[in-house]
Amino acid sequence: MSDISDRASQLEQLQRDLALAKHRRTAAIGALECDDCGEPIPELRRKTIVGCRRCVTCQGIVEKREKGYRKC
Repeated sequence: MSDISDRASQLEQLQRDLALAKHRRTAAIGALECDDCGEPIPELRRKTIVGCRRCVTCQGIVEKREKGYRKC
């Protein structure tokens, strides 16, 4: 019985590892379009800021809104 349990555990771990690897690749690439306004994110910004999800304008708005709030 433990053999089946061991295989199930190995399969679960493999699935977790694959999901994490996929997430890391996606996060490292970043977005082609801004999550907030949908405008294209310039290639230079995407290369400079790994994993960026917003254009400069929208990121500035978010930072101004969050100004004064401590991040934990």
